[in-house]
Amino acid sequence: MVTRPTVHLSLRRRCAAVTASVLACGGIAIFAVAAGAAPQPTVSQVQAKIDKLTTQENVAGQQYDQTVQELSSAKQQLATVRRELNADRAKFRQMRAEIAQIATTAYESGNMSSVGALLTSDKPQAVLSQASVLLQLSSDRSAQVNQFIATARQLEGAQQTASRTETAIAALNKQRLARKQSISKALADQQATLATLTAQQQATVTTVGTGGSTSARNTVPNNGQGGGAAVAFAFAQLGKPYVWGATGPDAYDCSGLAQAAWAAAGVSIPRDTYGQAGAGYPAVPQGNLQPGDLVFFAGDSHVAIYVGGGNVIDAPQPGMNVEEVSLSSSWYASNYNGAVRP
Repeated sequence: MVTRPTVHLSLRRRCAAVTASVLACGGIAIFAVAAGAAPQPTVSQVQAKIDKLTTQENVAGQQYDQTVQELSSAKQQLATVRRELNADRAKFRQMRAEIAQIATTAYESGNMSSVGALLTSDKPQAVLSQASVLLQLSSDRSAQVNQFIATARQLEGAQQTASRTETAIAALNKQRLARKQSISKALADQQATLATLTAQQQATVTTVGTGGSTSARNTVPNNGQGGGAAVAFAFAQLGKPYVWGATGPDAYDCSGLAQAAWAAAGVSIPRDTYGQAGAGYPAVPQGNLQPGDLVFFAGDSHVAIYVGGGNVIDAPQPGMNVEEVSLSSSWYASNYNGAVRP
């Protein structure tokens, strides 16, 4: 009878010890989870990351423009090469028929080896590999045979040029898609970064285009040329959407808008921001800006058109429209690089 309370007491003590152990472990687990959770980023940290991602997107966008321009040039070159190739092929076939007639005459007189296979082939390489055989045809037609061999060489060269150009186009297409993916990733990262903030905090984060207007009015005189004409064109594009690689008339990217504006003023400028900034135009101090000047930002990866009154017209980024915005607004002020006058 005396031992039962002892047994119950011992059981209660063991249960209490296990409970205490579980609670202690639970406390450690809870503490570990709390300690391991990533701290919420501050607004300033998010702003810094957004600025970095915006620059990455601008750089990728201009590289995309460069690739598209190179691709367009390569396609034009291929069209020229193919025209030359077709002309060379037609000339080759014509001369092949003429040489075949010579070969027939030589064969009948017994003065040649059999070259029938050569003179039915569309491959200039076959002709060139057996040029010595062709030269046996007729001594008094050697000039004609030599011309045929030269035509075969020309056709072979045109075929090789066409092949190299087609390979380059395939590589540029691959590069263009990679640039596009880089832009998409930068934009997705921007959205994910902003999503870590509350709506109220997000409203304090600035990026390219923040605080702009699509209803501004032009007060710059336009005489149909120079900066006045470029500015008039830019104002007429307010409200049109930003689209990667677009040069108008329904949508633009930043450098496409700048190029189109100056084209309206009768001046041809390069397609991308790096070409525009490095074209050798006179540099303009910020205090001496005049309407029409090209203003560059974020390592020359972004461009806008100065329209007077401390404002620029800009095609900011995907999801936004062409707008007028102040150079003193946060992103533009902190990323200003310089300006040139085409």
